[in-house]
Amino acid sequence: MRDPRYDILFQPQAIGPLVAKNRFYQVPHCNGGGYRDPSAAAAMRGIKAEGGWGVIFTEQTEMHHTSEITPFIELRLWEDQDIPALRKMSEAMKTHGGLAGIQLAYSGINGPNFYTKEVPLAVSPGPIRTFTNDPVQARGLDRTDIRNLRRWFVNAAKRSKLAGFDLICLYGAHGFGIFQHFLSRATNQRGDEYGGSLENRSRFAREVISDMRDAVGDSMALTMRVSLDETIGDLGFSNAELRDFIAMNGDLPDLWDLAQGSWEECSGPSRFKEEAAQEVLVRGIRELTSRPVVGVGRFTSPDVMARMVRSGTLDFIGCARPSIADPFLPKKIEEGRIEDIRECIGCNICVTGDMTMSISRCTQNPTFMEEWRKGWHPEKMNAKGPGRNVLVVGAGPAGLEAARALSLRGYDVALAEASEVLGGRVAKERRLPGLSAWGRVADYRAYQLSQRPNVETYFASRLTAEDILSFGFEHVAIATGAEWRADGVARLHVAPIPADPAMTVYTPDDIMAGRLPSGRVVVFDDDHYYMGGVMAELLAQKGCEVRLITPSAYVSDWTLNTLEQGAIHRRLVAAGVRITLNQGVVRLHADGVETACVYTGSAERFGCDAVVVVASRRANDGLFTDLKAREADWADAGITSVKVIGDACAPGPIAWATYAGHRYARELDMPDIGDALPFRREVTALQE
Repeated sequence: MRDPRYDILFQPQAIGPLVAKNRFYQVPHCNGGGYRDPSAAAAMRGIKAEGGWGVIFTEQTEMHHTSEITPFIELRLWEDQDIPALRKMSEAMKTHGGLAGIQLAYSGINGPNFYTKEVPLAVSPGPIRTFTNDPVQARGLDRTDIRNLRRWFVNAAKRSKLAGFDLICLYGAHGFGIFQHFLSRATNQRGDEYGGSLENRSRFAREVISDMRDAVGDSMALTMRVSLDETIGDLGFSNAELRDFIAMNGDLPDLWDLAQGSWEECSGPSRFKEEAAQEVLVRGIRELTSRPVVGVGRFTSPDVMARMVRSGTLDFIGCARPSIADPFLPKKIEEGRIEDIRECIGCNICVTGDMTMSISRCTQNPTFMEEWRKGWHPEKMNAKGPGRNVLVVGAGPAGLEAARALSLRGYDVALAEASEVLGGRVAKERRLPGLSAWGRVADYRAYQLSQRPNVETYFASRLTAEDILSFGFEHVAIATGAEWRADGVARLHVAPIPADPAMTVYTPDDIMAGRLPSGRVVVFDDDHYYMGGVMAELLAQKGCEVRLITPSAYVSDWTLNTLEQGAIHRRLVAAGVRITLNQGVVRLHADGVETACVYTGSAERFGCDAVVVVASRRANDGLFTDLKAREADWADAGITSVKVIGDACAPGPIAWATYAGHRYARELDMPDIGDALPFRREVTALQE
């Protein structure tokens, strides 16, 4: 059972008038569902309760209609009719003895109010500070507004109690919460009793917590999420000033929730942030207060968690992304099943659900946000169908997940891999700068397969259609991956880039195979996710003189959604990479490239010795095509079905591949649903 080293993580802990059953604290995190998909969000939180989390929080919940962050889809508690959906969530959170928490947010200078059309209210007037530089300005709160705002928080607290929550978190971190806006001199330029000195800037927090205690404090715990350090210069709320604030108001909330000042800093991907990266900012704060402290740091190792508690740094282990990757993380530690933990890889694909206003995904946990929509449980598979065996061709992310999930359903699985290693693209990409944690995708599944008696893995097995027809498997899944194109066909070019054959062209596959250019290298990025930036970084490390050219206005444009775009740009500049934006490579010459401005078409020439093209990928679906061409032979070969999945079907991020593998395993041998929707959804009720 449980290793005694981790006993400390399972000690009950008081939070104000409440007691949490252990130290595992799922801090607030978004999921792309919000007010649009309340049942999906409730079921997701309920799974975490089953997984053993002692405290479980909602995402940020807009507590008043005068501050909302459309187009982002968060929860809302604007009026009484919002209570039933939230009550469904709190009830799910408490099904296994956990405490249910709601995070109340008033976004102030971060709330553009596009939906409500209300004039934004902020601590001090100024432009809205959103991701998208919205052309809206906020009016500064006057004293009447502040009194109203205090009342709105009390109303929201009362509604939270009616909705069945045990704890309330007041949001004052990541730049999004009004409490941070009062505390920070960057957003508080007031000259009255709410501005100037730290004592004055703390006044609003003291007043709101006092008001809320009068309203609900005898039965609910009040926590405050505060910024560890805004890291924006002399005017920002610094770590030193945070410590002064807590020393001055040590017993103000029932728990201090500590998080880095910006979301990008707090939830940086594993490329830029190690586990427990915020420890240095947190250390010593616990000594300033008699209240418990929770902090975050993409904790995946129980040894690190236990050390954080033993050292007196934290009382609770705060997790968002690790709780998504494995909702059963606490239970697995408690049951002595450390090796079964699906460790978060820090890719931040979960964040993209919020940023793109869509249902979130997780690379490691393909059941995330499908618990209600599809009835998927992260630890339980549906019963086996009538078939007996499955051949999975390709041991990349899709093939590995399909084999793992199929074996749990009870099928006999043969996994055929053309190479000598498991992992497919992950086995290659994990060796690139900053991406080592991504290897956990393969490592977790390889270990799980090694424990399954009904799985056989065959290496160096590059199969043909004739081979497969001779084997006698009932079902065949083709997961043969994809390869990067060298001709530049992607978004800017729908036909190959005209090229002089004297120019040497490489793809990411070449680089990952160890075939490296030298001298002056142009990296042309028309993929816009992480690969172009990683290629430029690697080649700069290898001594090349690198120029990255992209048609986008940003390096690695789509990583704006994974909170790493700025970090990528800074790292490339530090490595000496020259960056050319808004330019597309339109021709390869023998001695360089010709580019054109995407707006004006004006041409430029850049000399180089080689070009690395990061464009699109071509699905390796030849084996599937060959099998489909011989469909008339399937019955005689005993084959019932052949399906192509993952990148071999349509290339995408790794999370798309693990999802495809899991979906294949879930749906095999299941009844044909025809044209029916393959998931449940919420439908808004019409109002009179």
